[in-house]
Amino acid sequence: MDCILTEKNKLADNIYDFKIKSTSLAENAKAGQFLHILCGGNGYLRRPISICEVIDGEYVRFIFQVKGEGTTALANANVGDTIDVLGPLGNGFSFEECDNVIVIGGGIGIFPLLEVTKRLGKKAIVLLGFRSAENVILEDEFAKYTDRIFVATEDGSCGYKGYITDLMRNILETNKVDRIYSCGPMPMMKAVSSVAVDKQIDTQVSLEERMGCGIGACVTCTCNINGGRKRVCKDGPVFSASEVEWDA
Repeated sequence: MDCILTEKNKLADNIYDFKIKSTSLAENAKAGQFLHILCGGNGYLRRPISICEVIDGEYVRFIFQVKGEGTTALANANVGDTIDVLGPLGNGFSFEECDNVIVIGGGIGIFPLLEVTKRLGKKAIVLLGFRSAENVILEDEFAKYTDRIFVATEDGSCGYKGYITDLMRNILETNKVDRIYSCGPMPMMKAVSSVAVDKQIDTQVSLEERMGCGIGACVTCTCNINGGRKRVCKDGPVFSASEVEWDA
């Protein structure tokens, strides 16, 4: 569908924040799903970009990092331009009733977790990991929904010094947790999964793979799940951490 770009902001170097208007997308979008966007330029393949937030039942927000020709072209779009969007796609996070939740993200993987935190509210302990203070973004927005928010930076320039997974281990020592939601670099999610499985905590992770069609037809984005192969775009991108074969 064609969606109008209604708001555009640059959050950091090569990080852009877009809001598009589409009642149909907003009414059907779920936390953890993604949009498959025709970016423009010379590229003909769409780019999968996670849904960051659904706003007022009418707008969908997504944030992306410029990495190549396609996202460079998308970043050059202006407010009022039409953006060709396929979505919402994939299976998102599920929200069965639970009272004690950790939401943990790293780097640009934090973007889809904002809508998760909106759904959970004060039930959520939010852990956000970055390389350094200059990379910290969206902290204030997560803080709108929960007062239990912690930041870790690898160099210690903001918040806890070290990996966000180390901070998670510390929090689990003193807090009862029923579920974990995670998105970020694969090594981070692998570490989250290892701890979660050891402590028998239900954990959902959002995986990222290169995609072609985005609807499960081309089988480009398969990953190893319980001895078999599943499509990240169609069967995911959200999976139970316990079924992912991280070393396969």
